[in-house]
Amino acid sequence: MSKRVENRAASKIISVANQKGGVGKTTTAINLGTAMAAVGKRVLLIDLDPQGNASTGLGIDVSDRTYTTYDILVDRVPIKDAIIETQVPNLFVAPSTVDLSSADVELVDDHRRVLRLREAMDDLQSGESAFEYIMIDCPPSLNLLTLNALACSNSVIVPLQAEFFALEGLSQLLLTIREVRQSLNPRLKIEGIVLTMFDTRNNLSLQVEKDVRENLGDLVYDTIIPRNVRLSEAPSFGIPAILYDHKSRGSIAYQKLAAEMLRRAQKNDNS
Repeated sequence: MSKRVENRAASKIISVANQKGGVGKTTTAINLGTAMAAVGKRVLLIDLDPQGNASTGLGIDVSDRTYTTYDILVDRVPIKDAIIETQVPNLFVAPSTVDLSSADVELVDDHRRVLRLREAMDDLQSGESAFEYIMIDCPPSLNLLTLNALACSNSVIVPLQAEFFALEGLSQLLLTIREVRQSLNPRLKIEGIVLTMFDTRNNLSLQVEKDVRENLGDLVYDTIIPRNVRLSEAPSFGIPAILYDHKSRGSIAYQKLAAEMLRRAQKNDNS
Protein backbone atom coordinates (compact mmCIF):
# COMPACT_ATOMS: atom_id res chain seq x y z
CA MET A 1 0.00 0.00 0.00
CA SER A 2 1.24 3.47 -0.80
CA LYS A 3 2.31 5.59 2.13
CA ARG A 4 0.46 8.88 2.60
CA VAL A 5 2.64 11.87 3.32
CA GLU A 6 2.24 15.54 4.09
CA ASN A 7 4.19 17.96 1.91
CA ARG A 8 3.93 21.66 1.31
CA ALA A 9 5.08 24.06 -1.39
CA ALA A 10 6.63 24.13 -4.78
CA SER A 11 9.18 26.26 -6.54
CA LYS A 12 8.16 25.53 -10.13
CA ILE A 13 4.80 24.33 -11.47
CA ILE A 14 4.77 22.82 -14.98
CA SER A 15 1.70 21.66 -16.91
CA VAL A 16 2.15 18.86 -19.41
CA ALA A 17 -0.55 19.65 -21.95
CA ASN A 18 -1.82 18.92 -25.42
CA GLN A 19 -5.50 18.85 -26.34
CA LYS A 20 -4.84 15.94 -28.69
CA GLY A 21 -4.89 12.49 -27.11
CA GLY A 22 -2.38 9.76 -27.74
CA VAL A 23 0.67 11.99 -28.08
CA GLY A 24 2.61 10.64 -25.10
CA LYS A 25 1.47 13.27 -22.62
CA THR A 26 1.06 11.01 -19.59
CA THR A 27 4.14 9.00 -20.55
CA THR A 28 6.09 12.25 -20.62
CA ALA A 29 4.73 13.40 -17.25
CA ILE A 30 5.52 10.08 -15.55
CA ASN A 31 8.98 9.51 -16.98
CA LEU A 32 10.15 13.11 -16.89
CA GLY A 33 9.07 13.28 -13.26
CA THR A 34 10.84 10.00 -12.53
CA ALA A 35 14.04 11.14 -14.24
CA MET A 36 14.06 14.38 -12.26
CA ALA A 37 13.41 12.50 -9.02
CA ALA A 38 16.31 10.19 -9.87
CA VAL A 39 18.73 13.12 -9.80
CA GLY A 40 17.50 14.22 -6.38
CA LYS A 41 14.69 16.65 -7.18
CA ARG A 42 11.55 16.33 -5.05
CA VAL A 43 8.72 16.08 -7.54
CA LEU A 44 4.94 16.07 -7.18
CA LEU A 45 2.84 14.82 -10.10
CA ILE A 46 -0.76 16.05 -10.07
CA ASP A 47 -3.03 13.78 -12.10
CA LEU A 48 -5.65 16.06 -13.60
CA ASP A 49 -6.89 13.57 -16.20
CA PRO A 50 -10.14 11.73 -15.28
CA GLN A 51 -8.70 8.60 -16.90
CA GLY A 52 -6.22 8.45 -14.02
CA ASN A 53 -3.51 6.96 -16.22
CA ALA A 54 -0.67 8.78 -14.48
CA SER A 55 -1.85 7.41 -11.12
CA THR A 56 -2.14 3.88 -12.47
CA GLY A 57 1.17 4.18 -14.30
CA LEU A 58 2.84 4.98 -10.99
CA GLY A 59 1.33 1.93 -9.32
CA ILE A 60 -1.32 3.70 -7.23
CA ASP A 61 -4.22 1.30 -6.72
CA VAL A 62 -7.70 2.80 -6.93
CA SER A 63 -8.38 1.62 -3.35
CA ASP A 64 -5.48 3.78 -2.13
CA ARG A 65 -6.88 6.95 -3.69
CA THR A 66 -8.72 8.12 -0.57
CA TYR A 67 -8.64 11.73 -1.70
CA THR A 68 -8.14 12.72 -5.32
CA THR A 69 -7.91 15.78 -7.52
CA TYR A 70 -11.71 15.68 -7.71
CA ASP A 71 -11.89 16.23 -3.95
CA ILE A 72 -9.30 19.00 -4.21
CA LEU A 73 -11.20 20.92 -6.89
CA VAL A 74 -14.84 20.26 -5.98
CA ASP A 75 -14.82 19.77 -2.19
CA ARG A 76 -11.71 21.88 -1.47
CA VAL A 77 -9.97 19.06 0.37
CA PRO A 78 -6.42 20.31 1.20
CA ILE A 79 -4.08 19.09 -1.50
CA LYS A 80 -1.60 17.79 1.10
CA ASP A 81 -4.24 15.27 2.20
CA ALA A 82 -4.38 13.74 -1.29
CA ILE A 83 -0.62 13.41 -1.85
CA ILE A 84 0.67 9.84 -1.90
CA GLU A 85 4.24 8.62 -1.93
CA THR A 86 5.10 6.46 -4.96
CA GLN A 87 7.59 3.61 -5.24
CA VAL A 88 10.00 6.09 -6.88
CA PRO A 89 12.08 7.90 -4.23
CA ASN A 90 11.40 11.68 -4.26
CA LEU A 91 8.33 11.27 -6.50
CA PHE A 92 4.82 11.86 -5.12
CA VAL A 93 1.39 11.94 -6.75
CA ALA A 94 -1.99 13.55 -6.19
CA PRO A 95 -4.11 10.87 -7.90
CA SER A 96 -7.20 11.02 -10.05
CA THR A 97 -10.28 8.90 -10.69
CA VAL A 98 -13.11 9.02 -13.20
CA ASP A 99 -15.08 11.20 -10.72
CA LEU A 100 -13.02 14.12 -11.99
CA SER A 101 -14.92 14.04 -15.29
CA SER A 102 -17.92 15.69 -13.60
CA ALA A 103 -15.97 18.59 -12.12
CA ASP A 104 -16.86 21.06 -14.87
CA VAL A 105 -20.59 20.41 -14.34
CA GLU A 106 -20.38 20.59 -10.55
CA LEU A 107 -18.46 23.86 -10.65
CA VAL A 108 -20.54 25.55 -13.33
CA ASP A 109 -22.05 28.08 -10.88
CA ASP A 110 -18.69 29.13 -9.42
CA HIS A 111 -17.41 32.18 -11.29
CA ARG A 112 -13.91 31.47 -9.92
CA ARG A 113 -13.96 27.83 -11.04
CA VAL A 114 -10.83 28.18 -13.19
CA LEU A 115 -8.87 29.22 -10.09
CA ARG A 116 -9.72 26.23 -7.87
CA LEU A 117 -6.35 24.52 -8.38
CA ARG A 118 -4.43 27.76 -7.93
CA GLU A 119 -6.15 28.33 -4.61
CA ALA A 120 -5.31 24.77 -3.57
CA MET A 121 -1.69 25.37 -4.56
CA ASP A 122 -1.60 28.53 -2.46
CA ASP A 123 -2.56 26.41 0.53
CA LEU A 124 0.12 23.87 -0.38
CA GLN A 125 2.75 26.58 -0.60
CA SER A 126 1.86 28.20 2.72
CA GLY A 127 4.49 26.24 4.64
CA GLU A 128 8.09 25.23 4.26
CA SER A 129 9.12 24.31 0.72
CA ALA A 130 9.00 20.59 0.02
CA PHE A 131 8.75 20.15 -3.74
CA GLU A 132 11.17 21.65 -6.21
CA TYR A 133 8.91 20.73 -9.12
CA ILE A 134 5.19 20.14 -9.47
CA MET A 135 4.09 18.60 -12.76
CA ILE A 136 0.43 18.56 -13.81
CA ASP A 137 -0.75 15.87 -16.22
CA CYS A 138 -3.58 17.59 -18.08
CA PRO A 139 -6.50 15.86 -19.85
CA PRO A 140 -6.47 15.66 -23.67
CA SER A 141 -8.75 18.66 -24.14
CA LEU A 142 -8.79 22.41 -23.54
CA ASN A 143 -11.48 22.22 -20.84
CA LEU A 144 -11.97 23.52 -17.30
CA LEU A 145 -9.39 21.11 -15.90
CA THR A 146 -6.69 22.24 -18.32
CA LEU A 147 -7.52 25.88 -17.65
CA ASN A 148 -7.15 25.22 -13.90
CA ALA A 149 -3.71 23.78 -14.58
CA LEU A 150 -2.59 26.65 -16.80
CA ALA A 151 -3.91 29.24 -14.35
CA CYS A 152 -1.55 28.05 -11.62
CA SER A 153 1.49 26.99 -13.66
CA ASN A 154 4.76 28.76 -14.31
CA SER A 155 5.13 27.04 -17.66
CA VAL A 156 3.90 24.37 -20.07
CA ILE A 157 5.63 21.39 -21.65
CA VAL A 158 3.94 20.33 -24.88
CA PRO A 159 4.46 16.74 -26.08
CA LEU A 160 4.04 16.83 -29.85
CA GLN A 161 3.66 13.66 -31.88
CA ALA A 162 5.55 13.77 -35.17
CA GLU A 163 2.51 13.45 -37.45
CA PHE A 164 0.82 15.34 -40.27
CA PHE A 165 -1.53 17.60 -38.28
CA ALA A 166 0.91 18.26 -35.42
CA LEU A 167 1.38 21.99 -36.04
CA GLU A 168 -2.33 22.56 -36.66
CA GLY A 169 -3.25 21.22 -33.22
CA LEU A 170 -0.36 23.03 -31.59
CA SER A 171 -1.54 26.41 -32.86
CA GLN A 172 -4.81 26.10 -30.91
CA LEU A 173 -2.96 25.23 -27.71
CA LEU A 174 -0.57 28.17 -28.15
CA LEU A 175 -3.57 30.46 -28.64
CA THR A 176 -5.14 29.16 -25.41
CA ILE A 177 -1.87 29.70 -23.54
CA ARG A 178 -1.75 33.28 -24.85
CA GLU A 179 -5.33 33.90 -23.70
CA VAL A 180 -4.61 32.44 -20.24
CA ARG A 181 -1.53 34.65 -19.99
CA GLN A 182 -3.61 37.73 -20.78
CA SER A 183 -6.58 36.97 -18.55
CA LEU A 184 -5.52 34.64 -15.71
CA ASN A 185 -1.81 34.07 -15.38
CA PRO A 186 0.66 36.62 -16.83
CA ARG A 187 3.69 34.57 -15.72
CA LEU A 188 2.74 31.55 -17.87
CA LYS A 189 5.29 30.63 -20.55
CA ILE A 190 6.22 27.74 -22.80
CA GLU A 191 8.78 25.59 -21.01
CA GLY A 192 9.43 23.62 -24.16
CA ILE A 193 8.01 21.44 -26.91
CA VAL A 194 9.14 17.82 -27.08
CA LEU A 195 8.73 15.66 -30.15
CA THR A 196 7.36 12.24 -29.20
CA MET A 197 6.72 8.87 -30.86
CA PHE A 198 9.43 9.74 -33.36
CA ASP A 199 10.40 7.26 -36.05
CA THR A 200 13.68 8.15 -37.77
CA ARG A 201 12.82 5.73 -40.61
CA ASN A 202 9.72 7.73 -41.43
CA ASN A 203 10.17 10.67 -43.80
CA LEU A 204 7.06 12.30 -42.36
CA SER A 205 8.58 12.37 -38.86
CA LEU A 206 11.69 14.05 -40.26
CA GLN A 207 9.61 16.60 -42.16
CA VAL A 208 7.50 17.41 -39.07
CA GLU A 209 10.66 17.92 -37.04
CA LYS A 210 12.01 20.28 -39.69
CA ASP A 211 8.76 22.28 -39.79
CA VAL A 212 8.43 22.49 -36.01
CA ARG A 213 12.02 23.65 -35.53
CA GLU A 214 11.71 26.22 -38.33
CA ASN A 215 8.51 27.63 -36.83
CA LEU A 216 9.31 27.46 -33.12
CA GLY A 217 13.09 27.52 -32.92
CA ASP A 218 14.57 27.24 -29.44
CA LEU A 219 11.21 26.35 -27.89
CA VAL A 220 11.72 22.83 -29.25
CA TYR A 221 13.90 20.56 -27.14
CA ASP A 222 16.93 19.01 -28.80
CA THR A 223 15.96 15.70 -27.20
CA ILE A 224 13.51 13.60 -29.20
CA ILE A 225 11.45 10.77 -27.70
CA PRO A 226 11.47 7.75 -30.04
CA ARG A 227 8.62 5.36 -30.66
CA ASN A 228 9.56 2.58 -28.24
CA VAL A 229 7.74 -0.56 -27.12
CA ARG A 230 9.11 -0.34 -23.57
CA LEU A 231 7.39 3.02 -23.08
CA SER A 232 4.11 1.36 -24.07
CA GLU A 233 4.58 -1.72 -21.91
CA ALA A 234 5.61 -0.08 -18.64
CA PRO A 235 2.18 1.34 -17.58
CA SER A 236 0.62 -2.13 -17.53
CA PHE A 237 3.13 -3.05 -14.80
CA GLY A 238 2.40 0.12 -12.80
CA ILE A 239 5.95 1.44 -13.03
CA PRO A 240 7.64 4.17 -15.08
CA ALA A 241 9.54 2.97 -18.14
CA ILE A 242 12.74 4.26 -16.56
CA LEU A 243 12.34 1.63 -13.83
CA TYR A 244 10.88 -1.01 -16.12
CA ASP A 245 13.87 -0.89 -18.46
CA HIS A 246 16.26 1.98 -17.82
CA LYS A 247 18.44 0.97 -20.78
CA SER A 248 15.66 1.16 -23.37
CA ARG A 249 15.81 3.89 -25.99
CA GLY A 250 12.69 5.53 -24.60
CA SER A 251 13.99 5.58 -21.02
CA ILE A 252 17.34 7.00 -22.07
CA ALA A 253 15.57 9.71 -24.06
CA TYR A 254 13.53 10.83 -21.05
CA GLN A 255 16.65 10.93 -18.90
CA LYS A 256 18.27 13.14 -21.53
CA LEU A 257 15.15 15.32 -21.68
CA ALA A 258 15.24 15.85 -17.91
CA ALA A 259 18.91 16.81 -18.10
CA GLU A 260 18.23 19.24 -20.94
CA MET A 261 15.31 20.80 -19.08
CA LEU A 262 17.38 21.30 -15.94
CA ARG A 263 20.25 22.79 -17.96
CA ARG A 264 17.88 25.26 -19.57
CA ALA A 265 16.43 26.20 -16.19
CA GLN A 266 19.89 26.78 -14.75
CA LYS A 267 20.88 28.88 -17.77
CA ASN A 268 17.75 31.01 -17.39
CA ASP A 269 18.38 31.45 -13.67
CA ASN A 270 21.90 32.65 -14.36
CA SER A 271 20.96 35.01 -17.18
